[in-house]
Amino acid sequence: MPREPKNASPLERLKHYCAYQERCHAEVKEKLRKLEVPFYEHDGIVAALIAENFLNEERFAKLFARSKMRQKQWGVQKIKQALKQKQVSDYCIRMALKELEQEEYAGILQKTAERKWLSLQHETPYIQRNKLAQYLLRKGFEADAVWRVVATLMRD
Repeated sequence: MPREPKNASPLERLKHYCAYQERCHAEVKEKLRKLEVPFYEHDGIVAALIAENFLNEERFAKLFARSKMRQKQWGVQKIKQALKQKQVSDYCIRMALKELEQEEYAGILQKTAERKWLSLQHETPYIQRNKLAQYLLRKGFEADAVWRVVATLMRD
């Protein structure tokens, strides 16, 4: 995508910024600060971006959650925390997490666990179990789901 001209208005530069990739409000406000746009203009520019559908926090949250689940194999807890760090509203976070397909999510948890399990074959069963559980918890999967998968792999 071609770069926006340096002499373009802040609104035009931000339209380009938002059209290139989905953004959350905090990212847009950070970009406004970097462009040294006066603070009193920030709300008006953000409102214009929302009105023209360049900026939609719910759309951002849904895309973010789906992509982190599929590409990085993150669990719900890690996705939720990352969205909170981006200052996304609780409503948008709930909508994004609700949209994740449970069967796909369970499959990602299972595949991630199996892949890690194979890499831990040289460990004793106790260490193997604990390292696997800690890994899955760090990836953001819920504790009850993690221990179910670990128990299943221990039996096999």
